[in-house]
Amino acid sequence: MEYLMPLKANLEFMNEQSPPINPVGRILTASLIGTTIEFFDFYIYATAAVLVFPKLFFPTADATSSTLQSLATFALAFFARPLGAAIFGHFGDRKGRKATLVAALMTMGPSTVAIGLLPGYNSIGIAAPILLALFRFGQGLGLGGEWGGAVLLATENAPAHKKAWYGMFPQLGAPIGFLLSTGIFFTLSKVLSDADFLSYGWRIPFIASAVLVWLGLFVRLKITETPEFLKVINTKTRVKVPVVEVFSRNTKAISLGTLATVTTFLLFYLMTVFTLSWGTNTLHYSKANFLIMQMISMLFFAIGIPLSAYIADLQGHNKMLLIATIAIIFFGLAFAPLFTTGSLVITATFLSLGMFLMGLTYGPIGTALAEIFPPSVRYTGASLAFTLAGILGASLTPYLATMLATKYGLPYVGYFLALTAIITLFALLGARPLMKSSAK
Repeated sequence: MEYLMPLKANLEFMNEQSPPINPVGRILTASLIGTTIEFFDFYIYATAAVLVFPKLFFPTADATSSTLQSLATFALAFFARPLGAAIFGHFGDRKGRKATLVAALMTMGPSTVAIGLLPGYNSIGIAAPILLALFRFGQGLGLGGEWGGAVLLATENAPAHKKAWYGMFPQLGAPIGFLLSTGIFFTLSKVLSDADFLSYGWRIPFIASAVLVWLGLFVRLKITETPEFLKVINTKTRVKVPVVEVFSRNTKAISLGTLATVTTFLLFYLMTVFTLSWGTNTLHYSKANFLIMQMISMLFFAIGIPLSAYIADLQGHNKMLLIATIAIIFFGLAFAPLFTTGSLVITATFLSLGMFLMGLTYGPIGTALAEIFPPSVRYTGASLAFTLAGILGASLTPYLATMLATKYGLPYVGYFLALTAIITLFALLGARPLMKSSAK
């Protein structure tokens, strides 16, 4: 038996250095499904927070007060996300990408289903809004850990020349989630009366998300750990507290990464929430027409994501993001003239152009954020940069844009976008040395 010992040692070494290869389809499905659930949950909650929750969970004599209370629970997720990024990022960098992604999905999914099963205020009193807030917070925690892990699952399994292409699959969850949520609410509005929708119809999308969660778990439990994390284990380079490491030794990366992503969030919320509000309330488009135009624009969003990823793999992630950001600056300057023509065709073109540019910046951003952090803190660093950019670029954007348009005029919303894009441009220029691995 002794003569077999060297062979055994050789096989063990090969197993450590050459982990089982995940099938490409399984990797990309596992990375896509979570972000699809994330955006599906986001959109169905946003819709319900306006149409249902004020009446069901916050019944007061003042309708405006009820709506504001409902929207406050919506905002909870934005502040829970960085906490989720830190918590799940810690375990993702310490224990592995696979186990953490499963845990994030099991935090996010059940929280969404629980909202769909939650009794209203008339049934359980004050416990109803409290539990709604708690489940919404749970959604935010899970979402904070979901995006970064999904991107790493894709990019850390990708060939060197296809990092952006693999990394864009989690990004496709945004338009897919939007179209799924819009489609299911559109169908419910056609087959149910308003009373039935308020009674039980709104619960269907929340409970139905369990199917997506089950599919996500099924796929993720079949994958193996990413090769780059296995290298971290084998080289014994794991750090004890990744979040401390990110802010103490990767300060430049977290700062530039956050600023480089802010415009992505700002553009998205301007082209969805702000334009819908301003277009229907001030420019007097019908809500039905405007929603149809937004759904069309989402198709251009979906087209821009793979296109930008393809170019990024050829020309470099930083270069692609620089081109997209410069285009957004010019788009900001043309924002008001394009939006105020009164023509449905031109307005639809305006929305589609804005969302196409959103796709161009959104496609490579996940891969770009992942590559500016070392593998030992990559999960934490990329997740935190993304979620912090979300707070800066999303949380107050509709409010600030409305204030600027009301007080100074719609062109100042475009200037706001252009100025933010200039800040992102300088951040991307500063991050070029960190993104040199993608340059050609």
